[in-house]
Amino acid sequence: MSTNQPVPTTQASVRSTPDARQLRTILTTVSIALMAVIASVTGLNVAQTHMAVEFDASQSTVLWIINIYTLTLAALLLPLGALGDRLGRKPMLVAGLSVFGVATVVAGLAPTTEVMLVARVAGGVGAAMIMPITLAVITSTFPQEQRGRAIGVWTGVAGGGGILGMFLSALLVDVADWRWLFALPAVLVLVALAMTLKSVPDSRETSAHRFDTVGALVSALAVTGLIFVLQEGPERGWTAPGTLVGLTVGVIAATGFVAWELHRRDASLLDVRLFRERGLSGGSITLLVVFGVQAGIGVVLFPFFQAVLGWSGLLSTVAMMPMALAMMAASGLAPKLAVGIGARSTMAVGIALAGVGMALMALFVSVSGGYLSVLPGLLAMGVGMGLSMTPSTEAITASLPREKQGVASALNDVTREFGTALGVALLGALVSAGYRSAIDDQLDGVPHGAADTAREGVANAVEVAGSTGPHAPDVLHAAQQSFVDGWQQAMWTGAAIMAALLLYVILRGPENTPSAVARTDTTEAVSAD
Repeated sequence: MSTNQPVPTTQASVRSTPDARQLRTILTTVSIALMAVIASVTGLNVAQTHMAVEFDASQSTVLWIINIYTLTLAALLLPLGALGDRLGRKPMLVAGLSVFGVATVVAGLAPTTEVMLVARVAGGVGAAMIMPITLAVITSTFPQEQRGRAIGVWTGVAGGGGILGMFLSALLVDVADWRWLFALPAVLVLVALAMTLKSVPDSRETSAHRFDTVGALVSALAVTGLIFVLQEGPERGWTAPGTLVGLTVGVIAATGFVAWELHRRDASLLDVRLFRERGLSGGSITLLVVFGVQAGIGVVLFPFFQAVLGWSGLLSTVAMMPMALAMMAASGLAPKLAVGIGARSTMAVGIALAGVGMALMALFVSVSGGYLSVLPGLLAMGVGMGLSMTPSTEAITASLPREKQGVASALNDVTREFGTALGVALLGALVSAGYRSAIDDQLDGVPHGAADTAREGVANAVEVAGSTGPHAPDVLHAAQQSFVDGWQQAMWTGAAIMAALLLYVILRGPENTPSAVARTDTTEAVSAD
């Protein structure tokens, strides 16, 4: 029995291929919409201090203002992506942009933390309506021979857009006020909404089965629990009651989701049997690791630029731009390379380059070498991640049939969010552990209170060094060098993870066909046990 029985579908409008100009407009529209969502993920990171002062809020509250948006977004991606397939992708995109736009304006004007938190939750709901639909519009609109290039643009915006958004946010904070951070996504949403109404065609699918409400609710609970653990574990402690409760809920819900979807079979929200296919499993694992590494690099780089090199937030963000631009360029190049050497080979080349980039940073990073000691590694990582992301995304969307493209897109996005949270937690913990281990033996003679503060992190050490009298230069040097030691430990671990991923992709990656998207409409049936 196959897991993908043909399902009769009807569309709200007749599906016809738009001309080249229309396709460019559609791609521009969904890219702008995606950029608004991605910019809101990272933008508030540069305004933590400003929010704490204006709202008289604790660091924990500020982190919740930042993280609750991502948590809501990740939890609702699968259910709302599936609803978009049924209700119509254009209406869902318009509704999502409207909700997101209103929430963005409210957040920008929020007088209290409570209003801000509610606005951020609403923004996450709108973002979860937008994000999977942007990719689903591409896979359902673009002809097969042009789909790979369009997905390359989409993955470039998804991968590099966060850094670009952070740069523009840091610029706004420096030249204006932190509340102007919400002006950027608000403008992007207005432009995307106008272009969507005018240019994006509608497509929808009518399924023979009722919507999997139970699967949608359980998937949201599973994602919420697991993402909560990854976000809060480093702050609360991995053995804290709240962390353990979140882990328990997430694991039980995830197990229940798999069991329920196996029971629903062809009527499921996500047919988990399809993970037997190399395309879906290989693409998902690759995106999980690649986005985890990218997010983890940010945890390492910003303290290095600001606390070790003494740079401002804006200059630190500018220093990340070469990696973002390399990533976006390579994402556009990946489809052409895949035509020549195959999708799996392109993924393997990208993963290998990203691993080399991490190894270069582990080998050459130093306090005295400054930015130039990490720039070659950043560029190699940017190119490598760009080359691996596009064929991975294609492999995921090609593994699910046309009527499930909203789900396929949502799965791609959920994988990104899990990877991001996992990378921040893992690499952040490695850097912190390496730092504390290295600095412990270098604080002899330093006053006890100041030494304890210095052990908390390199930024704390830089801040407290001035109060240690004649020990100040030694404390500063020890902190900076210890951070570099922690950096090296994290980078070597990341390089080892990339090496393991490379081996997996070589042995079990997607088929080495010229284009994974060629199988979108002809997904092979997977026999049930």
